[in-house]
Amino acid sequence: MRARFLRRHADAVYDAVTARRSRFVRVEELVLRAADVVPGLLPTAQELAAEDGLIQRDRSGLEIDQGLFLSAVLRHESCGRHLCHAMLLPRAEAQSLLPQFEREGRVELSGASVHRSGKAAVVTQNNPRFLNAEDQTSLDAAEICVDLALLDRTSEIAVMRGGVVEHPKYKGRRVFGAGINLTHLYHGRIPFVWYLQRDLGYVNKIYRGLAFADDAPPDEFGGNSIEKPWIAAVESFAIGGHCQILLVMDYVLAERGAFLTLPARKEGIIPGAANMRMPRFTGDRIARQAIQYERRLDCDSPEGRLICDEIVGTGEMDAALERVVSGLTNSGVVSAASNRRAFRIAQEPLDAFRAYFAVYAREQAYCHFSPALIGNLERYWNAQSRTP
Repeated sequence: MRARFLRRHADAVYDAVTARRSRFVRVEELVLRAADVVPGLLPTAQELAAEDGLIQRDRSGLEIDQGLFLSAVLRHESCGRHLCHAMLLPRAEAQSLLPQFEREGRVELSGASVHRSGKAAVVTQNNPRFLNAEDQTSLDAAEICVDLALLDRTSEIAVMRGGVVEHPKYKGRRVFGAGINLTHLYHGRIPFVWYLQRDLGYVNKIYRGLAFADDAPPDEFGGNSIEKPWIAAVESFAIGGHCQILLVMDYVLAERGAFLTLPARKEGIIPGAANMRMPRFTGDRIARQAIQYERRLDCDSPEGRLICDEIVGTGEMDAALERVVSGLTNSGVVSAASNRRAFRIAQEPLDAFRAYFAVYAREQAYCHFSPALIGNLERYWNAQSRTP
């Protein structure tokens, strides 16, 4: 009955929240406001708060209804495009911090930072206790820093890098990132809407740039965008969500000895947009092996080089970044945005992205609350013995 209602009326609910699409509402706000439009359709803020502190196995699965609703919204062409557009707008927090960044060349937040280095704005993900894994404590900061890197008028290019971590095995070393924080996932600290906020938010902003509220959506709909080429600096490893990030980068530098994995099967979830994007890089067979059979890709291997553009020696990343930034900017980057748009229209138009995430929202909701997810985290991650 709920599915039938959403097929017929999801657009009406969306229009009620957004005043017939005259204002933009982000996905994490949308699911809460929509709960007030049709009582019982979605969990209220109070119902969600009542489950705070519960580990994932003890949560009731209320948020599955959020996934069904967002799937229906994204499936609707005009509503889905409007939501994608909303998530590509710069955040108010970034707009407020922009004068500080332009003045000082640095903004440090809990979970991420951004600083200017020559012609580059460098975003660093910092979650040192958890190998720079992503979670609810780091997501907002990552998106704000990506916004600042794109809004900064002094820099011409953007870089993403992982900070120095505390783990004994990698202590004192930079790590690009360990993907989703599985300890927090097990302990119920990753809300379902986090997945959509991440992939419709900062990951898509890296890929498509920032949109304008008073313009059409970008790409095939003709809207303008603020974008820059992005370089990733992979040190140690890029696991899960951090491997996914490489698939939206313009150039990937990787340290010799670094590796990539997408352990989605062992986690029990869908690895973001990797199912759509990775086959463009590696072909379908290797993508399926990586996603469904945990195939590890060493960066300095024929398969790894399908994703990584250049391998650098240990300890040589700083010099390599300086060289690549110089090489990409020494003749200006006037055509960079145009070339990025041309690639996207051929490979992943906004409507293709929207249709993918319409399916993803529904399926990931079921995965997020599956008993198999808990079993996998206990079997492969020993999550029950880890402290969040």
